[in-house]
Amino acid sequence: MIASKTWLPCLLLFCLPALAGAGVDRRGEEGIAAYYSDVFQGRKTASGARYDKRALTAAHNHLPFGTRVRVTNLKNGQSVVVTITDRGPRGGRRIIDLSRAAARRIGLIHEGIGRVRIEVLEEPAR
Repeated sequence: MIASKTWLPCLLLFCLPALAGAGVDRRGEEGIAAYYSDVFQGRKTASGARYDKRALTAAHNHLPFGTRVRVTNLKNGQSVVVTITDRGPRGGRRIIDLSRAAARRIGLIHEGIGRVRIEVLEEPAR
């Protein structure tokens, strides 16, 4: 038996992609968000930065690294601004994976996943 609660986010990230919905356009995309397991703490992200569960960061499949997006939990209306530092979600139809701190700010920790809306606030200068 697993002694900690870190297995649930791992399960949600890799085993339950069928729960997600399709998004709309990237300036007002809606779908399912999950959050990184503590297992990834300190590992390199696709941008080269190290994942920090206390930072307000996220993974998205196509937004440029450094893009700042507002993520709003559609169930409770809480929102957080995060910076894209990684690629993902891998597989399934989730639209974004949040750091633990970002998920906590919008109330996703207990359920592990939730329906969200993401809005691009600022893309990095090219």
